[in-house]
Amino acid sequence: MGPYSEDTQLRRAEAIRHLLSNNPQLDKLTRTMWENKLRNLAKNETEYNWRVRTIYEGLKRGPIIDYGRR
Repeated sequence: MGPYSEDTQLRRAEAIRHLLSNNPQLDKLTRTMWENKLRNLAKNETEYNWRVRTIYEGLKRGPIIDYGRR
């Protein structure tokens, strides 16, 4: 995940809208999934940063493996 970009979020939203409007054959479950993704896109930088923090703060780093120099 990179830094927040309104342009990126708008491109993501447009891509999902395009997918939904050009694929009427999508089954209900898939359509609902994409509609939820569209609704749940971060609307501003604060919301985006909160989501990034929520995702990554619980991850534990593994041990560092030192392969040494050859």
